[in-house]
Amino acid sequence: MTKRLAVLLIDRFADWEHGFLTAAIRDFFGGEVRFYTPGGAEMTSEGGMRIRADGAMEQLTPADFDALAVIGSGVWMGADPPDISDVLRAADMAEKFIGLICGATLAAARAGLLDARPHTGNSLDALQKATAYRGADHYQDVRRAVRSGNVITASGASPRSFAYEMVAALYPDEPTNLGYFKQELTSERFV
Repeated sequence: MTKRLAVLLIDRFADWEHGFLTAAIRDFFGGEVRFYTPGGAEMTSEGGMRIRADGAMEQLTPADFDALAVIGSGVWMGADPPDISDVLRAADMAEKFIGLICGATLAAARAGLLDARPHTGNSLDALQKATAYRGADHYQDVRRAVRSGNVITASGASPRSFAYEMVAALYPDEPTNLGYFKQELTSERFV
């Protein structure tokens, strides 16, 4: 069965945070990748890349994906970020894999997903700026992705380990492809 990854992007999304992940899902594992934005609108990355969405993030339900990746943006740290709490909580309740990288970890903090599970992000100080964040005791100050059950978090400096943890969660029964993918991520070509 083909695995489906939904990628949530907001304005000024970080170009570099989804590339390893989305390419691996499509090319290494033959999965399906779809991009969702607020209202289904076109978004522009930090580097100026424009994305035409496959749909509106507000209309996503857990039936639409096997895993959800929320990509970082400075907007997540601003005064009026999109509220995706309902989407995140529904995915968590359905035990779907949820990956959050960089500033997107603030969306998880606001939704309460980080209150009682190990996690990381850009910094504890950054997460504490999210209203309702109660997970400081579970924060891990590491430069790799942290997986806790179905939730994977990473700092913006860890797109490779973020990609690996997401792929490993989705494809645990494919050790050959996982091994090859991990080897590619750690090769000197990407250092």
